[in-house]
Amino acid sequence: MSCYFVARIDIHDRKKYKLYEDGFDRIFAKYQGRVVAVDDNPTVLEGKGQHSRLVLIHFPSKEEARRWYDSQEYQALAQYRFEASSAEIVLVNGRD
Repeated sequence: MSCYFVARIDIHDRKKYKLYEDGFDRIFAKYQGRVVAVDDNPTVLEGKGQHSRLVLIHFPSKEEARRWYDSQEYQALAQYRFEASSAEIVLVNGRD
């Protein structure tokens, strides 16, 4: 079953977050994901919409999403994101 990685991110240090962005593609390319959307100004229809960025990534399975997210390489890179932002991140099952 496919899976979506959904991140709502509030970036408070753009300079440090850029270090995360600069390394992202190199690591992400090793996995079977596809970045569907990145929006720094999503249209909020309901709720507070307090986050500055929304990211949507498709994976062929939850296992592949976890293989990427839990990898040593990604977790090392993610330290920049952890320091530069706060986030709500969920995995959502797709409807295949």
